[in-house]
Amino acid sequence: MLKRLFSAAALAALAASPALAAEVTEATPVNATPDKVWATIGGFCGIANWHPLVEACQLSTQGGKNIRTLSLKGGGAIVEEEVGRDDARMAYSYRILESPLPVESYVSTIQVEPSGSAGSTVTWTGSFQPKGASEADAKTVIDGIYVKGLAGIVDKST
Repeated sequence: MLKRLFSAAALAALAASPALAAEVTEATPVNATPDKVWATIGGFCGIANWHPLVEACQLSTQGGKNIRTLSLKGGGAIVEEEVGRDDARMAYSYRILESPLPVESYVSTIQVEPSGSAGSTVTWTGSFQPKGASEADAKTVIDGIYVKGLAGIVDKST
């Protein structure tokens, strides 16, 4: 019975996910302990402290979920919902609710893992459907956001 229930849930999740989603993953080493890097990343609105494209972050809740509204440098805003957080694994996932970015059905995870004796690796990965742009162009935009954000984490952690 449990196996059948798990299979049904897995099938439902698969059916709900976008077909042939584009994916982007960036990872960077950080010369700091995972605990220090995770503290730098901080809470869901901590992104305003380390991402150079984010001017401010306003945190709210809706239906028991954390919602952040990112005010972008140069104008524009992105509204995102935190869909999962695991402080023990040093990871959180979120999805975009509203955005000027050329993507839809966007879901992303950022995670910190140990690397070497005292270092870390931060991995930021996302999947999405391109919207109003080619897949290559949408991937370039998202990749640029990840690269700049990861550089900000490295800068603030070391």
